[in-house]
Amino acid sequence: MTYCVGLRLNRGLVFMSDTRTNAGVDSVSTFRKMHKWVEPGERVLVLLAAGNLATTQAVVSLLDERSKAPADRAPSLLETPSMFQTARLVGSTIKEVVASSTPAGQEADAFGASFVLGGQIRGTEPRLFMIYPEGNFIEANDDTPFFQIGETKYGKPIIVRAYNPEMSFAEAAKLLMVSFDSTLRANLSVGMPLDMLFYERDSLDVGFEMRVGADDAYFRSISEGWSTALRSAFASLPDFPYN
Repeated sequence: MTYCVGLRLNRGLVFMSDTRTNAGVDSVSTFRKMHKWVEPGERVLVLLAAGNLATTQAVVSLLDERSKAPADRAPSLLETPSMFQTARLVGSTIKEVVASSTPAGQEADAFGASFVLGGQIRGTEPRLFMIYPEGNFIEANDDTPFFQIGETKYGKPIIVRAYNPEMSFAEAAKLLMVSFDSTLRANLSVGMPLDMLFYERDSLDVGFEMRVGADDAYFRSISEGWSTALRSAFASLPDFPYN
């Protein structure tokens, strides 16, 4: 399984993803699920992937190949005029890959994949999209300022309760680490290490990127501190009036 989050702030965009892929309890691997294309001063594009591993890798590889090979640059992620057109390109690539991977008579659902796309192209605003396995997509807004893909239910409550568009990147990182810690504790199919990336509005370059390992001291402090805080908050609540 997978857990990935793209978060929209007034300051820019924050992305976080796990790296665990499993095809059963005895087949667990680590694969990067966060991908980026950067032309400093021109555009920054970040893509998070969840779903069938062969499909997600094929989509990313095809997008990457078309951004580099001169003979096959159209359509290219590095030439789209807007983030909307970029989302359309990713969506059409998903449909192309799924169609080519689906044998006659077999359901396409088995090859499905979903993506979160975010970034900024010079002269336009930063934007964030959720792209579905069918290739259609929706865009984040003030009412829906973040997207999750993969194993979403365990990490969503803390984001819903604590998110603020005025957050700093440091606060957003803390929020997402609590969200991921909750998911890691509840579902063994989501695992370390975690990839995290900050994009600052109008910078047109990656501001900060890191991989968070299982031995990361800050992540451990967040995990332990959140557990302690939850126990303390629970103990402070009034007991049920039962005699």
